[in-house]
Amino acid sequence: MKKILIFLASIVICEGAGIIGSIFTAPSVDSWYRTIERPSFNPPDWVFAPVWTLLFLLMGVSLFLIWKNGVNKKNKKAIILFFIQLVFNILWSVMFFGLESPLLGFIVIVVLWIFILKTILAFRDLSKIAAWLLIPYIAWVSFAALLNLSILILNL
Repeated sequence: MKKILIFLASIVICEGAGIIGSIFTAPSVDSWYRTIERPSFNPPDWVFAPVWTLLFLLMGVSLFLIWKNGVNKKNKKAIILFFIQLVFNILWSVMFFGLESPLLGFIVIVVLWIFILKTILAFRDLSKIAAWLLIPYIAWVSFAALLNLSILILNL
């Protein structure tokens, strides 16, 4: 029963981060975001919600694989890194969409990418599967960073 609760908590925490981010994203998508220049490789708006939903699900499963035996000396650092990157994930939405700042968004997404990598490396030492589950996430954030930088340059 304990592992089921940890599994559900892991999913809810990660999907919850997505919901919090969307609070800052949604109002700008139909207003400010429509008015700025975007690169030709910018995906259609409808792509983002299902991709992020899936990524947050994978992140939740990854967190569960590390957290399922509790927080201990062995996995504490990895779990802390995971939560730090999750905060930066939300912070990106606040900066890019909430404050309508591609510059601040780009700064945050670079820091986010670094913490995702640190999390993957820490998870790898505890569970290779947990680390692999974060690879689509860092790949998408890499693409998002390129997109963010392109939007920044196009709108200088």
